[in-house]
Amino acid sequence: MKHRLSEFVVGALFGFGLLISGMTNPAKVVGFLDIAGTWDPSLAFVMGGAIAVAVGAFAIAKRRTKDFFGGDMRWPTATRIDTRLVLGSIAFGAGWGLAGFCPGPALVSLAAGVPKAFLFVVSMLVGMALFEIIERRLGKQF
Repeated sequence: MKHRLSEFVVGALFGFGLLISGMTNPAKVVGFLDIAGTWDPSLAFVMGGAIAVAVGAFAIAKRRTKDFFGGDMRWPTATRIDTRLVLGSIAFGAGWGLAGFCPGPALVSLAAGVPKAFLFVVSMLVGMALFEIIERRLGKQF
């Protein structure tokens, strides 16, 4: 139960941060990505703040062997940059640039009743399902 409560609190804090920073506003996101036009650099400060917090948190976490609830610390084992990572990054960036949403802000906007977010989230879920189907049929070849 402690885990679920902490997950809820952290998720709510993250969602609130996305709202107040403007990350749930597709026009603001597209303005940030439009470096050749009317560039809005304000989200760079949001990202910079997030990176600063993450660097500190990871520095502390790497020195620990147990999480705050006594569970083992588990770190990712993959370190290789491969085709799947590059193609996934390109797809993520293209979707973010075209729609002005990435998954976290889209879910927050969906909860706020934004119709465009509904279409994005449904499309994202369909894309994830298609990926799973293709990966099962082809194996991890790509």
